Formats: sequence, structure tokens, C-alpha cells
Amino acid sequence: MRIRKSHPRWFPLVFSGLFLLLLGGGAPYAGAQVRVPVEQASSFDEESAGLLRKGRQLERDRRWSEAMAHYEDAARRLPERREILDRLTLTRAHYDVARRYNDASFQHAIETLSLQDANDVYSEIILKIHTHYVQAPNWHDLVRRGTFMLEVALTEPLFLQRHLPKVPASTINTARQALRSRTDNGSIRSRQDAKDTVNQAVSFVHEQLGVPKTAAMLEYTCGAISALDEYSTFLSGDQLDELFSQIEGNFVGLGVELKPDSRVLQIVNVINGSPADKGGLRKGERIVGVDGRSTDELSPEKAADMLKGNEGSSVTVDVRDAQGTDRTVQLLRERVDVPSVDDARIVDADYGVGYLRLSSFQKTTSRDVDAALWKLHRMGMKSLIVDVRGNPGGLLTAAVDVADKFLVSGTIVRTKGRNANEDFDYKAHSVGTWRMPLVVLIDGDSASASEIFAGAIRDHSRGKLVGTRSYGKGSVQGIFPLSSTSAGIRLTTAKFFSPNGQPISQRGVQPDVVVQSVAKPDLDAGGAIASDDDPVLRAGLQQARSQVSQQ
Repeated sequence: MRIRKSHPRWFPLVFSGLFLLLLGGGAPYAGAQVRVPVEQASSFDEESAGLLRKGRQLERDRRWSEAMAHYEDAARRLPERREILDRLTLTRAHYDVARRYNDASFQHAIETLSLQDANDVYSEIILKIHTHYVQAPNWHDLVRRGTFMLEVALTEPLFLQRHLPKVPASTINTARQALRSRTDNGSIRSRQDAKDTVNQAVSFVHEQLGVPKTAAMLEYTCGAISALDEYSTFLSGDQLDELFSQIEGNFVGLGVELKPDSRVLQIVNVINGSPADKGGLRKGERIVGVDGRSTDELSPEKAADMLKGNEGSSVTVDVRDAQGTDRTVQLLRERVDVPSVDDARIVDADYGVGYLRLSSFQKTTSRDVDAALWKLHRMGMKSLIVDVRGNPGGLLTAAVDVADKFLVSGTIVRTKGRNANEDFDYKAHSVGTWRMPLVVLIDGDSASASEIFAGAIRDHSRGKLVGTRSYGKGSVQGIFPLSSTSAGIRLTTAKFFSPNGQPISQRGVQPDVVVQSVAKPDLDAGGAIASDDDPVLRAGLQQARSQVSQQ
């Protein structure tokens, strides 16, 4: 077993999703169990048919992360299309299995956990679900999703190569059908019923196919968590460590944010001063090879995993620029500090308009915002634009702290769970309040903690919101390290509501001034923002100037 790192037992987290290396948002949940036929016979309109065709091609190519991102976007555009939600559920399951079997800490767990250890993990997780999940769980659904996850694993090459390299596909398919019948039928009304049914299913696939019982039990474990909602998930040891590093605002790595794009990894962002920055990597370029292996022969998950490593170790990266020219760079992995404030500048000196861009809400955010505000104050700030476009969220308490800097009194956010221990009313305090006029920029990727901040500013009429409706992710997750192994779970424990009692889930926060845009602002070397190319920022500047003029 790995040596466990010391982590807090629980705290409230409000991310739209993990965005450590591979970007992916959330989408409406498609149900506890899905049987998706190879081809659908339904008739669709032209848009949904086109979206499904593109998604199915990504599935055939086994590009699961891209397929999942595609269906997530499609589900947000066409939430009424059940077929899209079903495809999303299936691709998410494939992605999860592939990610686990590219995860060294998960593979180590399979090698070292006994069947009793794996049973203890499953028992601990369903107890936490029973105790902390925002709704009373449906135990039958949890078991059925575990069966579904194991069925998907029995079609994934990495799982089959590791556990069933010589078993014919026909034998596997027969066993899958029999397993489904065994777990679909019967009554599962309690935690004990769930444990008994899962143990019988694990024994069955072991006897029929030779699947190691620990591996099968872990698929049921991961399936139980994924059955709850799109934000609750199993975290391997490495994922748990990475998540805590992200919350702390520092990690060991290269300092790049990536997303999969046609068998390459596109660089979405490069952190200033990071190994990637010092090595010359730039936003918009693509990683096409890692340590001599082309991304054509690697899954995005595998390529991203190869970029990780211990502090002081090196990795060779093949990079392709916008002109199609390739170069090879050797980078040394270092500890990287991730700033939550991307930029703090005066963007209109005549009106004293300050600009502050928040990229996430982490433990350092309150301190970072304080430093940025005092810097802008010394530069003559009379009005402030806070940009949370593209901000996926973070710590609930960090969002409360930032909102508290601009609100004198009243509720910032309310949370409500299944039991009273999850019910909180977070209040503002007059001490330390900044009272300059305020504008907040939001978009469809402003989620979770960003929506807490924006919702509080809107409901208290503290400032003007400019942009488009926010993401609509109004739930709180707790991170629970497990005592039975070096892993953890992220579990939805509550829903949150704006000060006026409005739910955020599926509704988001509406701006006061609606402005459509597809790009974030870019700052040049002199600190000027090309507002002509950013209609949202241009509208925000107009609001800020108007506020200053009215003072």
C-alpha cells in the first residue's frame, strides 16, 4: 500500500468538474442505468442527428475524452434529447475505465488490495453515501450502475489486456448478459442487500471469466459513486493528491492546462514562470508527442499521464505551433504555484476602472484578491470589473470570502442538504468591505463558486452583471479520503441557493446586461485590453464608466 498523505476529512468544494489536465465540464445526468443499443432507430431533427453522427465517430475511434466533451456540449444545447444523454453516460463510463487503467495508483490498488480490502472500500463508500449524500440513495440503482460499469470494462482493451487476455469475446458477451440478468432482477432495498448482491456478482464473473475479484469489486465501487450524479466520483490516490494540490494552489508538474483535440493535446493555458513557460510553450500550441511516443498512438489520458512525474524529473515534449512547425523541448518538472488572480490592472485611467480576472477559487484566493485590490487602489481605482468568465469554481468558502469583500451585510449563499448538518447560511460582515462601484463579467463557463459570487452581487444589487447566463451548477461536494485505502470520493452533500432563495442548478445566474461573446480578453505586454475584440469587456467598461460618472 502507498503511504497515505495527511488530508482533511471533509470540506465543501464547488467545482464544475476536475480540470487538472484534461478539461471537461458537466451535463445533465442521464439516469442510473442505461442500455444503449449499437444503433438507435429514432428520428431526430437535423441538428441532433448531426451531433450524434459526430459523437458516434468519436466513439468508434475510442476517443472517449473528446466524445464525452462533445456530448456534454450537445446535452447543454439539446437537454431534451434522451439519446444524447444516453450516449454521454456510455462515453463517460468508457472514459472513466480508461482513465483508471492509465492511473498508476489505481493499478497499484488492484495489485495490493485483497478481496477483503476491496469489500471494505465498497462498504465504506456506500456508508458515506448513506450518511452524507444530498438525497436518499436508491440501492438498486447503485448496484445496477456497478454492473453497467463492469460491463463497459469488459469491452475496454486495457481492462481485457490486464485481466482477460485470452478469453474469447463471445464468452465475455455471454457472461455480460447473464450478469445483467442476475443484478437487474431481485429486490435491493438496503446497504446490506447491495453488499450481498455485489459479492454474488463478483463471484459470478470470477467463476465464469476469471476476472480478479478485487478488480470486479472496484468497478462496482466506482459505479456506485457515478450512479449518484455527474459530480460525485471515485478518486484514486493520485487523483486525490492532485485535487488537494489544486485546492492549495500548487502542484508538481509542467504548468500547462490541456484539452484533447484530434489525437493531440491542445495547450489551453500556460502558467507564468512554470517549466512550460520557461521552456517556451505557448497557449494555442499542441503537444504531439511525449518521451518519443506520438500522441497518434496514445490515448489523451495516457499522454497526459506521461506528462506527470516526481519533482526534479524530466520529460521530452514534441510541440507543434500554429504554423505546423514541430520542435522538441525537454522540461524539468517543478512545484508550480497556480495564481487564482490572473491579472489586476487599470484598464481605463481616465475613469479609474480597474480589472481583476479570477481563474479559480482556492485556499489562496482571498489573499490574492486582497493583494490585487490594494494594488489597484494605489493605482487610482474608482470602479472595478471582476471577470469570472471561464472560472469553473473551487472552494465554497473562498467564494464566500471574496463576496464578503464587497458586501456590507446579509446572506451570501445558503446551502441545504439531506440533514441539518449540511444546512448553512453564510453571511457578509461589514469589516473590510470595499465600496467602489462593481461590474462582474460572466459566461456559460462561470460555474459553482463563480455563481455563488455572481449571485450574491446580483441579489444585493451591489453591481452589474454583464455577459451571458452562467453554467448552472448549484451543488456542493465534499471530499472524503477513505480510511480503508489511499483513495477518496467526491460526493454531493448539499444544494446551494442565492441570497434571494433562487436555486442555481440548471438555472444559472442571469446577467443584467446580456452580451454574447466567444472569446476571453487578451492583455498585451503594455497591459492594455483589446476591448474592441471583446464585446463583453467593452460593455463592462461602459457600465463601469457610467457608475463613476454618477458618483
